[in-house]
Amino acid sequence: MLNTGYLYGLENNQLIDFQGHQLQSDTAQQLMLMQTAAAKDNISLQICSAYRDLPRQLAIWNAKAKGQRAVLDARSQPIDIRHLSEDQLIDAILLWSALPGTSRHHWGTDIDIYDAHQMSRKQLQLIPSEYQADGPCHALHSWLTRYCGDFGFYFPFQAGLSGVSPEPWHLSYYPKANDYLAAFDPQSLATILSQQPIALKNAILARLEHLVSHYVFHVAPSPAG
Repeated sequence: MLNTGYLYGLENNQLIDFQGHQLQSDTAQQLMLMQTAAAKDNISLQICSAYRDLPRQLAIWNAKAKGQRAVLDARSQPIDIRHLSEDQLIDAILLWSALPGTSRHHWGTDIDIYDAHQMSRKQLQLIPSEYQADGPCHALHSWLTRYCGDFGFYFPFQAGLSGVSPEPWHLSYYPKANDYLAAFDPQSLATILSQQPIALKNAILARLEHLVSHYVFHVAPSPAG
């Protein structure tokens, strides 16, 4: 049985160190095999983000809610949040950032990736155009679309199939991530968030059931169903 602390970014003792990041051990093993295979096709598959704990996700959320960090629209353009209602601001942040406690990065099974042969980590913006035709990571994305399933990975955030906006840089190791998703409990999350210094708390808690349904459970189906 899964330790519930793992689900919401509260505990990380199920993780191992891997290439400067923390990952669930099976995820790391399969990622290494996939990196080796990609390298044979001159693609340097590297991680830019892996495990992220709840305090880190909370800091991202609060910075965006307070206007200290850019909130982007669906075209990756900055939004002026000054005249948004609380609900509108929540929806705007959720276009590209997970609610603390709901991020799949809490599980150690999900990674954001790029092609280090084509661009440096500092150049990377994690926007869709980088992974589309003529973008520096297009070859990587095409390779992953064809082969990542061979290693147990897939893209959970896809157009029309997920509440989260499409993220062609986000991979999930579904043999483990599916177990975490099945164990996710909205009531446990509500208890956790009620105890956190999270911006927009009352508005979030009032809508939490819908937010979890739309942004946590509504993901593209994995190859394992």
